Amino acid sequence: MLKDAQGQAVSGATPDAILLFDEAIRAASLAHGDVMGRLDAAIAAAPAFVMPLIAKAWFFALARDPMLAPRTRALIDTAAAHPTNERERSHLAALDKAAEGARAAAIGLLDRHLMNWPFDILAHQVALLFDLSQGRVRWMRDRTARALPQWSSTQPGRTALLSFHAFGLEECGDYLRAEEESRTVAAAEPHSWFAHHTVSHVMEMMGRPEDGIGWMAAREANWASEAHPNRDHIWWHKALFHLDLGQHDQALAIYDGPFLASEKPLAMSLTHASALLWRLDTLGVDVATRWVGLLPRWTGHADGRWLAFADLHAIMAELRGGDEAAATARLARMRETAASDLEGAAIYREVGVPVAQGLIAFHHGDWRGCVDHLLPARFELWRIGGSHAQRDVFEWTLAEAAGRGKLREVARSLANERLALKPHSHINLRFQAMGQAGH
Repeated sequence: MLKDAQGQAVSGATPDAILLFDEAIRAASLAHGDVMGRLDAAIAAAPAFVMPLIAKAWFFALARDPMLAPRTRALIDTAAAHPTNERERSHLAALDKAAEGARAAAIGLLDRHLMNWPFDILAHQVALLFDLSQGRVRWMRDRTARALPQWSSTQPGRTALLSFHAFGLEECGDYLRAEEESRTVAAAEPHSWFAHHTVSHVMEMMGRPEDGIGWMAAREANWASEAHPNRDHIWWHKALFHLDLGQHDQALAIYDGPFLASEKPLAMSLTHASALLWRLDTLGVDVATRWVGLLPRWTGHADGRWLAFADLHAIMAELRGGDEAAATARLARMRETAASDLEGAAIYREVGVPVAQGLIAFHHGDWRGCVDHLLPARFELWRIGGSHAQRDVFEWTLAEAAGRGKLREVARSLANERLALKPHSHINLRFQAMGQAGH
């Protein structure tokens, strides 16, 4: 039986198709190159080759976008109709759960899968990103940590695995080690998106915006080309650095320029747009026309039941884009999900719905109501997924509402929390000033 670059047996392949598949998986692990094009070419070369079908299904599922759900299911069914080996059947079992929206169940199956097949770099990447969508940052770190000792230093894909581990370290707060590992990866693989991404996160969380801008500028040729499908997210990070420095015009210029030029019609890309505009909006920057432009782009990409993280960002666009009726209808669907037997019901009930209510209260200038909804929910925000940096928009909204509402004790407490982590942040100093003005 033929094997892939990591030495794992594959079903239905030809030598030429395996080369295309290996190129696709390498491109995916770097987030650099035409992943789908190579997978399609592998399938065309060997229609019964199961792993390219599985990989495509995983990448559609990872988008966490309801518009891609039918295509994910079709790929799963096609793959399952071909002869498969034990590893491929293990992938399909986890994929089946993911396609139903049962992401926690899918992660559980992948976790056991990777104990049996620790060299499955595709499964490592999928597990990492699904962990992120569930806020399970410890396993982002530990699942890769348990596999790394089994990989030889020359085994194809080991550098990518190290980049995944570094991101897990960063989300667990081990910033110095995360930066060190990511710089090692960046030196070996200059086009590794994960290396650039993790260093961006480290500098965001440590309050090093000047370093962050310098890092990005020096290496822009390595992450900003059209070959990087996720470059919109790096531009988003760069805009956050400018906001931390009080450089609102530069952040807005990134949104209007390279960010929009690289935005994808997928839920997670659209969340970046909503989150950046919401931040700019709270700072008094006139982004009204941008909201109007963003609102129709959200159509069909969040449905009140698939992913609370996406729904909350869609609500931002609906509120600020002038369609409050859509936001109200979305909240109603989120409540239906919260009362259902879906896997994500508790997340919607205990986090999604209260945060949505807080955003709506904020939009209406009900600062105390916003605080009443967001303050208890902040302890459970991790459950909606996303990184610490991505979820900070909700903490930001809470601090802003407390300041505007002159809730002095709350505003001062929240500002002090933020300043303890990022003492020079223009944003956090602004929150401190708002709290002090609330006498």
